[in-house]
Amino acid sequence: MKRALLSRKVLFGAWTSLAHPQIMEMFASIMKPDFLGIDIEHSTISQGESQRIIAVGQASSIPVLPRVASHNGEQIRRLLDSGANGIIVPMVNTAAEVEQIIQWCKYPPVGKRGFGVARAQGYGACFEEYTSTWNEKSVLIIQIESIQGVENIDHLLDNEHVDGVMVGPYDISGSLGIPGKLSDPKVLKASEKVIEACAKHGKACGTQITELPDETKMRKAIDNGYTFIVLASDIFLMWRWSGQMKGLINKIRMTTR
Repeated sequence: MKRALLSRKVLFGAWTSLAHPQIMEMFASIMKPDFLGIDIEHSTISQGESQRIIAVGQASSIPVLPRVASHNGEQIRRLLDSGANGIIVPMVNTAAEVEQIIQWCKYPPVGKRGFGVARAQGYGACFEEYTSTWNEKSVLIIQIESIQGVENIDHLLDNEHVDGVMVGPYDISGSLGIPGKLSDPKVLKASEKVIEACAKHGKACGTQITELPDETKMRKAIDNGYTFIVLASDIFLMWRWSGQMKGLINKIRMTTR
């Protein structure tokens, strides 16, 4: 996946905010996405539940990238030792924050990740193979979610260990004092700056389609310069489906009275 990201190949991801691994099993076996994302930041998904979802990805040979809840070294280490292929880190604003995240993620001499024996290393069976290739193969995606991150984007992408960026327009709009106004020219300009910087530095640039995805939305995202796309999530799909069912039920009730 790291090679695909850095070659700016177009990738599609599935996303879960719910804890049950069967959801990801359906995504993996039917949709067959390029990667699976676990949203720990905005959900109640636990460490143990994350490990079971990671196992689903491994069983299907699909990389799994949890989005951590915060800049938390302990959580990052535990997720990586559970077998995640890398991480997505929210609200990254400075080069110093990037360097700290790398210290948590990478083994020496690049970082300071501990050489423990856990699930990721096959409980010791593939320790040498895993630890000797981890720094080269592991994925780090940072999220740009503030105007400060946008303004610092070139400095953030100067780091060779950053493989890509996810743009967070909702939080960017909030940092501009116009929360939720995603079509405001200031929000669009900020997103465009990040997209252009990723192209210049040869990094992947991602977005999430929160509505029910269709070909038009997907092609528009690609035309705008995004190279990986999260196609909604289980929670958005269930929310939209529930809304449609509510409308249908109400319509039938009105016509059968």
